[in-house]
Amino acid sequence: MNAPAQPRNPLHGITLEQMLNALVAHFGWPGLGEQINIRCFTSDPSISSSLRFLRKTPWAREKVESLYLFMLREQARAARSPRR
Repeated sequence: MNAPAQPRNPLHGITLEQMLNALVAHFGWPGLGEQINIRCFTSDPSISSSLRFLRKTPWAREKVESLYLFMLREQARAARSPRR
């Protein structure tokens, strides 16, 4: 009997590309470059070049994952707050 390996991990099943697309949709490239100041986000950014860099650079990927989780928490908080 196998239980799910990561039942409470919000990143489980989410690809790096999905995270990056969501962050770009939320912050835009300029905002993403402000949040995480790395050249692949600030100088001629693209999804493919950013993915190549992030897949080779663990510390940068950790920053992207952390910002993605922060964005999800903020979106959940905004959805729970009463609208005025």
